Amino acid sequence: MHRTLVLDTLAQIGQTVRLCGWVDSKRDHGKVTFIDLRDRTGKIQAVGIQGKLSDLSTESVVELIGVINQRQEKSVNPNLPTGSIEIFVESYQILNKSAELPILVEGDGREVNEEMRLKYRYLDLRRERMQKIVRLRSKFYQALREQLEKKDFTEVETPMLTKSTKEGARDFIVPSRFNPGKFYALPQSPQQYKQLLMTAGVENYYQFARCIRDEDLRADRGFEFTQLDLEMSFVTQEELMAHVEEIVKNAVKKVGGQLQQENFPVINYEDAIAQHGADKFDLRSQEEKAAGVLAFAWVVRFPFFKKVDKKDIAEVRDGKSGWTFTHNPFSRPIDESLADHLAGENIDKIITAQYDLVCNGYEAGGGSIRAHEPEVLKQTFKIMGYSDQEIEASIGHMLEAFKLGTPPHGGIALGLDRLVMLLAGETSLKETIAFPMNSTGHTSIMEAPSEVSVEQLKELGIKVA
Repeated sequence: MHRTLVLDTLAQIGQTVRLCGWVDSKRDHGKVTFIDLRDRTGKIQAVGIQGKLSDLSTESVVELIGVINQRQEKSVNPNLPTGSIEIFVESYQILNKSAELPILVEGDGREVNEEMRLKYRYLDLRRERMQKIVRLRSKFYQALREQLEKKDFTEVETPMLTKSTKEGARDFIVPSRFNPGKFYALPQSPQQYKQLLMTAGVENYYQFARCIRDEDLRADRGFEFTQLDLEMSFVTQEELMAHVEEIVKNAVKKVGGQLQQENFPVINYEDAIAQHGADKFDLRSQEEKAAGVLAFAWVVRFPFFKKVDKKDIAEVRDGKSGWTFTHNPFSRPIDESLADHLAGENIDKIITAQYDLVCNGYEAGGGSIRAHEPEVLKQTFKIMGYSDQEIEASIGHMLEAFKLGTPPHGGIALGLDRLVMLLAGETSLKETIAFPMNSTGHTSIMEAPSEVSVEQLKELGIKVA
C-alpha cells in the first residue's frame, strides 16, 4: 500500500491509509491507547483498541494502517490542522523502537543545555521550531534561485581547494600528500574565481557558496558559513544594487517576510557613523521589532584603507605598510579617488566603490565594483607595502587575466545564515544551521577537531610540535 502523508488524510475520510512517522506523544487509557503520529507535514491522532499501540514509546518510528474517521464535534482539536479527523488503527509495525531520549524534543529547546543540543542535534532538529527553520531556509534558497534565473544568471561552482591569498581573515590550510611541505587553502570566499569568471565571459554568475574562515567566533559568525555569491559584468554600482535589492526583497516576501520599506534607503558611511555610531544599524521602531519587520538599508562610500589594528594578527600580516583594506583588496576606488589611489597619496581619503546591505543591526551582505585594470589592483597591494615579487606571488594570476580582456564588473556576497536568522526571528546563527559548531569551534555530534593517526601524519610529512 502506498504511503499517505498526514496532511493528505484530510481528503481521505473513510479510506484505509498507510501512515509512517514518529510517535509524538502517547496517552494510554487502558482499553484505548491514543498517540499523535508525526511526519514532515504534521500530526494526526491515532486510536488503538484491544491493546493496539500500548507497547509504543515516544519518538519510536512506526507504520500504521487504518481508516480515517471524522472526530466527534466535542473531541475536535482546533489547534491542529488535522484536529477534525483521526485514524483508527487496524494494524501497525514498529520500524525502530526508541530508547529513552538523552534530551527532550518537545518545546522549543531553549531551556536545554547547548552542548547537549549539539551533541544530539539529530534529536534537536525534530522540534517543530527547528523543522520550520530548516524548511524556511530551503524555501528562501528556492525563492532566491527563482529570482536569479529570471535575471539570466548562470550558476557556477568554484573549487574548495585553492591557494592561500589575502582576503581579510586567516585561512584554514590543507596539506598536500603529493606535494610534501605544500598546502591548499579552503576558500574564504569565491572572490577571485568569480572575478575570473567575468574574464571568461560568464557575465552574470551566482553560487550558493560554502566559505570557511578562521575567525573569532560569536553568535552571528562561525568558521563555516554560506553566502549567495554573485557577480555581474558591465554594470554600474547603482545598477548592481538595484538588481540585488529586487532579488532580496522579492525572495523575502515570497517566504512571508515583512519589509519596513519597499525601497531600501541609501546612506553614506560617514552619515551612518554620525547618525547611528556604526555602519551596521537598526532602523526599526519598538513596534516593528516586536512584529519581526525587516529594515534593509544600503551603506555606501566606504574608506578604502584603514590603519592596521596591531592587536589583529591577520591585519598586521596583510598591512605591511601600516595600512590595510577595510573590506577586500579587489575593490575599485570611486572615480574621484582613482588618481590618489594610483599615486599612493591621501590614502586615508581614498573612497572605494563598496556597498554593504544592512538589516536590523546586522551586515546582511557586502560587495563592490571591482578593480579590473591590473595597475589599479597592483597599486592596492603596493599601498599595503607589498613588493613586486610578493604581489606576483600572491595575485599574479589575477594580474595576468586582467591583461587579457576582463570587462568592468562588480558583485556582492549575501550572508544566507544571517538572513535566515533574521527571517526566523532568531538571534543566533546556530539556530539556522543544521549542524553548527559550538562557541569553541567543535563540531556537532562528531568530535572534531580531533587527533589523527601517526600514519596519516607521516604520510603527509607532518610532525606535531
